[in-house]
Amino acid sequence: MTTSQQDRAHEFHALHAGPEVLALANAWDAASAAVSVAAGVRAVATTSAGVAWSLGAPDGDALSRDHAVDLIARVVSAVDVPVTADIESGFGTTAADVAETIRAVLAAGAVGVNIEDSHANATGPLRPIAEQAERYTAARAAADEAGIALYLNARTDTYLRGVGDEADRFRATVDRANAYLAAGASGIFVPGLVDLEVISRLAKEIPAPLNIMIHPGAPSIGQLRTAGVARASLGAAIAQAAYALTRRATEELLTAGTYDTVTESMTWVELNGLLRR
Repeated sequence: MTTSQQDRAHEFHALHAGPEVLALANAWDAASAAVSVAAGVRAVATTSAGVAWSLGAPDGDALSRDHAVDLIARVVSAVDVPVTADIESGFGTTAADVAETIRAVLAAGAVGVNIEDSHANATGPLRPIAEQAERYTAARAAADEAGIALYLNARTDTYLRGVGDEADRFRATVDRANAYLAAGASGIFVPGLVDLEVISRLAKEIPAPLNIMIHPGAPSIGQLRTAGVARASLGAAIAQAAYALTRRATEELLTAGTYDTVTESMTWVELNGLLRR
């Protein structure tokens, strides 16, 4: 039986309802997505940084919408699980631009997106709450028009960017989260936070699934589950590790003239077998 995009969307929403944390090993191309599915992930999330690097652009709204959407379509075609796309701040300056991006992402087959409230201009590191909420409202309207129950993960970078006084950061995060949920967000993503006590408080105060970014030194999945986290994302960490391996293998080749760095590799047969003709 063929699974529709709407079925995938409902499946993805359900994965945030527990009892387990939705652990996402973010992919940056079709092959990394297929490998992560073969390893057992229940959904694929792209990493905007990894995607940008793989396509020759720096992270931070430098990649074009067309290139990003093309990559999303390739990932969707490579796997049989729900795909959610990190679309940075929405690939556009206006709410209408964000809506156009959502239409393109849905046409590519994804069923979820991350949209962040960071931006790079003189008004500060984050967009004003009302302006960002308008962008989420436009995204939700575009998804509703397409008839897809898009999972809209609203990312706020209050902790990642160290915005404002530390004493006020928790309340600022909750205020942004509530405004974004009222504007149509499905869940809240707070990267840059590893303090379990603060994470637990956020999970209690935010009336929606909480997503935390994980990395070496962050709490374990078990600890995050106990704290009430619904979703944990590795972000660009795996892509960064893969590029670090590339550097180490190259340095070994050019200095020692040996190749031990690549001893623990997937075989050609394994990788080739994961990709569709």
